[in-house]
Amino acid sequence: MKVVTGVVGNDIHVVANRLMDLSLNARGYEVFNLGVNTYLEEFFDAAVETGADILLISSLNGEAEGWSREVKLLKAKYKTLDNIIMMIGGNLTVGSGNAEDIIPRYKNYGFDMVCHQVNLNTGLDMLEAYIKEHKTS
Repeated sequence: MKVVTGVVGNDIHVVANRLMDLSLNARGYEVFNLGVNTYLEEFFDAAVETGADILLISSLNGEAEGWSREVKLLKAKYKTLDNIIMMIGGNLTVGSGNAEDIIPRYKNYGFDMVCHQVNLNTGLDMLEAYIKEHKTS
C-alpha cells in the first residue's frame, strides 16, 4: 500500500518524521515522505500524484488543529481521494488535553483515524487493524 506522510504546518520534528518513514518501510508500505513544514494541500496533491491509499499526517508541536480544520474542504475538492484512509498522529493539541475530547474533534475535521499521543508502533498496529477491518466490510 502507498502512504503519503510528513509533518504538517510549521512543525520541524525531523527525527520523528524519519522514524515514521523507517517504520512504515519496515512494515512493507511504499512511502512518499514530504518531510517537515508541509502545507495541508501539499499532502492532498501528493496523494493524488502517487495514488496513495493512506494519508498519514503527523504533528508534534501541537499546532495540527489549526491546519486540520480544512481537511473536509480539501476532501471535497479532491474527489479522487474519496477512499483514502486519513490518519493523523502525534501531539495534537497545544497545552494539555485528553484523547476523549481530541479524537472526536479531529474525526469531525475528516480524519478516519486519530492517534493523540500514541506510541508510533501502536499507531501503526491500529492502522493495520483498521485496514483489515475495512477490507472485509
